[in-house]
Amino acid sequence: MADLVKQILTKPIQLADQIIKAADEASAFKQDCAELKSKTEKLAALLRQAARASSDLYERPTRRIIDDTEQVLEKALALVQKCRANGLMKRVFIIIPTAAFRKMSSQLENSIGDVSWLLRVSASADDRDDEYLGLPPIAANEPILCLIWEQIAILYTGSLDDRSDAAASLVSLARDNDRYGKLIIEEGGIPPLLKLVKEGKMEGQENAARAIGLLGRDRESVEYMIHAGVCIVFAKILKEGPMKVQAVVAWAVSELAANYPTCQDLFAQHNIIRLLVGHLAFETVQEHSKYAITSHKATSIHAVLMASNSSPTAHNVINPTVDDDPCRIPHPMGNQTPNQLHNVVTNTMALNTASKPPQQRAGCSVMEPVKPTFPRSIAMETTV
Repeated sequence: MADLVKQILTKPIQLADQIIKAADEASAFKQDCAELKSKTEKLAALLRQAARASSDLYERPTRRIIDDTEQVLEKALALVQKCRANGLMKRVFIIIPTAAFRKMSSQLENSIGDVSWLLRVSASADDRDDEYLGLPPIAANEPILCLIWEQIAILYTGSLDDRSDAAASLVSLARDNDRYGKLIIEEGGIPPLLKLVKEGKMEGQENAARAIGLLGRDRESVEYMIHAGVCIVFAKILKEGPMKVQAVVAWAVSELAANYPTCQDLFAQHNIIRLLVGHLAFETVQEHSKYAITSHKATSIHAVLMASNSSPTAHNVINPTVDDDPCRIPHPMGNQTPNQLHNVVTNTMALNTASKPPQQRAGCSVMEPVKPTFPRSIAMETTV
């Protein structure tokens, strides 16, 4: 990256040096050439500063701004060289409008503003001092592009909090317009977003995962994300990340799979599907444990047992230190002890006796008590 940026900056620096030398040799319009020389020297100093900080520069705006600056310097050099004409005849027949110098001076000033903005936006969080970067002159044609550049540059060099805010800004841009989402991908926004998902704070991870889900709107975008390593990052979060982040990642996976169904196989290869199913099963057990259908009428052994467990007195005597944590899943059989089986049989016998006609109960002698008849299910349970 650093070598590529230095290579891009080599020619503009050479052109600036040629303009300075040609302005010193100008024989006509010396005052105008001196003004162009002054601004070119300032621009050359900024270009050399950018070359020294080439490893920190954000490549996409660097390439665009330096290309425009190079074109401006080529025009400035051609203008200054006309003022260096030797001989009386050349001086007479060379006509340079005064407006040409004003226009060239304005273009050099714009290039100075663009390169200055590039250095500020590519600076680290400590060197930036929370100053408002504003928009460079190049933003006059496409201000949204420069705003995207700024947010992506913060994702590369900002602090964790600044990177979280930048990811939230990209979420807003991607939600508002499909074209903005395309620009974010084209300008290299996916790699720093994935890095933030992997190592940021919880809020930053949520914003970055949400941005990725919004950006994967077509097959090309999802394929680019897969090549950038989205499967590895998402699998890691679903395995060991915070629960809130996992929820956003699960939503992002659903968006990517809906817009490009072929990627489901890749998700399965990285165990993303297995992790999602595991979370779904866990949440289902927790959800079902919240609901219990109780009845005051004893219709079965299980109902009698549940009724005896739900008695406030028995509950307080058996286990006075019950954990009321709603997230804890209770054992299906509760706190059953061996003595409870005797209670079940006794309660069932009392119910059976109460259900007989009064005449049958009156005809029973004291010496010959009525032998209760147990239902088949109760008899089997008692035998066991």
